[in-house]
Amino acid sequence: LVVADMDGTLLDEHGAIPAAFWPVLQRLNERGITFAPASGRQYPVLAKLFGSVGAGLAVIAENGAFVVSDGQEVSCSTVGREVSHHVVTWVRQIAVQHNVGLVWSGRGRAYVERSDAPFLAELDALYSSLEVVEDLLEVSDAALKFSLFDFAGANASLKLLLAEAIDPFQVVTASAHWTDIMDPSVNKGVALRTLRASLNVSADETIVFGDYLNDLEMFAEATHTFAMANAHPMLLNAARYVAPSNREHGGIT
Repeated sequence: LVVADMDGTLLDEHGAIPAAFWPVLQRLNERGITFAPASGRQYPVLAKLFGSVGAGLAVIAENGAFVVSDGQEVSCSTVGREVSHHVVTWVRQIAVQHNVGLVWSGRGRAYVERSDAPFLAELDALYSSLEVVEDLLEVSDAALKFSLFDFAGANASLKLLLAEAIDPFQVVTASAHWTDIMDPSVNKGVALRTLRASLNVSADETIVFGDYLNDLEMFAEATHTFAMANAHPMLLNAARYVAPSNREHGGIT
């Protein structure tokens, strides 16, 4: 089993899958080795990125809240209605002073109530199935997770306030601008453990590539761990090996 984070890892600096990846994927398939992208992105956009092979891959989506293998759901974790409404209300309050936007991620579709062009432009590459609604509190689709985009950069003080407001739910820094809110039992590592069990693959048979803090838990589920050269220092310290940066296509070479 080969697992690769997407942004900052497999994807190049332009957010594209390098052409050199496709022959590698073919060789993995020929050898009976499963490849699984692991990302905070939604399942539909990950499947779309991989085109005709997307539906047949193992996929860890929504930072571990949704796991699919060969088109079949392996696991799914959701945020309860009460907590979901609390998150929406809290973000509305802080948005008075901070330039932030919230995404409600369901199984097959994401929802937002902020509809200005700069915010929606940030979502273009991340969500292929997105609906703008007047009121997120009226969404009936159960939330897999929430994602908070901060134009000023992921704010440590806001993260602390949010963590206190929705305790015991977890608040995870996913990238320089994105913060995810999820069930406390969910992360990419738990998802990888579930996927390994479904495929009957051991940690010794698993390779993981990552670059950011939301990849850290996956390293505990694999013997062979690679941090990208451009990775967060904590990942570089935790990894067994260092791969060239994503700009150098280190996630495939």
